[in-house]
Amino acid sequence: MSNTFGKIFTLTSFGESHGAGIGGVIDGFPAGIDIDMDFIQAELDRRKPGQSKITTDRKEADQVEFLSGIFEGKSTGCPIGFLVRNTNQHSNDYENLRNLFRPSHADYTYTQKYGIRDHRGGGRSSARETISRCVGGALAKLALKQLGISIQAYTSQVGSIALVNDYKKYDLSLTETNAVRCPDLEKAQEMEKYIAQVKAEGDTIGGIITCVVKGCPAGLGEPAFGKLHAALGHAMLTINAVKGFEYGEGFNGVCQRGSEQNDIFFNDGGVVNTRTNHSGGIQGGISNGQDIFFRVAFKPVATLLQEQPTVNLEGEDTLVKARGRHDPCVLPRAVPVVEAMAAMTLLDYYLMNKCTRL
Repeated sequence: MSNTFGKIFTLTSFGESHGAGIGGVIDGFPAGIDIDMDFIQAELDRRKPGQSKITTDRKEADQVEFLSGIFEGKSTGCPIGFLVRNTNQHSNDYENLRNLFRPSHADYTYTQKYGIRDHRGGGRSSARETISRCVGGALAKLALKQLGISIQAYTSQVGSIALVNDYKKYDLSLTETNAVRCPDLEKAQEMEKYIAQVKAEGDTIGGIITCVVKGCPAGLGEPAFGKLHAALGHAMLTINAVKGFEYGEGFNGVCQRGSEQNDIFFNDGGVVNTRTNHSGGIQGGISNGQDIFFRVAFKPVATLLQEQPTVNLEGEDTLVKARGRHDPCVLPRAVPVVEAMAAMTLLDYYLMNKCTRL
């Protein structure tokens, strides 16, 4: 079950970075949804490598092949199988890592758990696994679109270069106009320049992605252990390199008093509304109809093109220097992955909510 995400809407993924391909099976997807193949491919294109000078040089078409569950342009309600073939592996670039544990990678932990690991690009621990999430997320977005729910993520910080305003102060439609995927074009230039500098030094840098959900109805989420924000946090923390999650005011809210933090209800023309949204659209673990917004922290990519100390399989001290094609900053390509995980979570919880009331 560790390779399956969701409860009603589920994605089971398979594949490794340097294997034949990455794929998955989606179950519980509603029947009769119009399947826009161009949209799904466009979502994969946002994630694929080689799209700018600040991402990995690996070139992959990442063309998705659907094997089942779609007929004459609509979902049938049956399992949707899909495959994206790997076509540009340079496995020899990793041969020097066969007997080494790279710092801050999954090499050591996979070996301890399974007694074997695929050293080529990290195998199953590679971020290439997120291809399947983007396919599942694209399908979930198509279903959520019919419900009036939209999801927009963007890069809000790279290193110490950060957007200072909340999402309402920015035109989020500008996110896709630059390589960093930042709606503040001036900050985007700073971020891109900094990432290029870090890449030239053979180093990496982390940052933060902010995500905004609009149109989510009130009532999604379960009491106690099924809280919506807990599910979103779990979804985000399954993404490679993610180290932190906060929603609403998050950690910044601890500096405020309750009188400042509380979201006051009022009658807005016969509709219950709140004057503020410090809660981030979720109260008691259940959506309240306001915008849901959250932030996801990504660590610097662990693969450096610099020499570092490490140990080998025998536990002997040695040195390692990675070769090959790697991202200096994961954030630009992680934006669609964050959206995908949010979309699958929300669709799953929407379908669960339909089972709680007649």
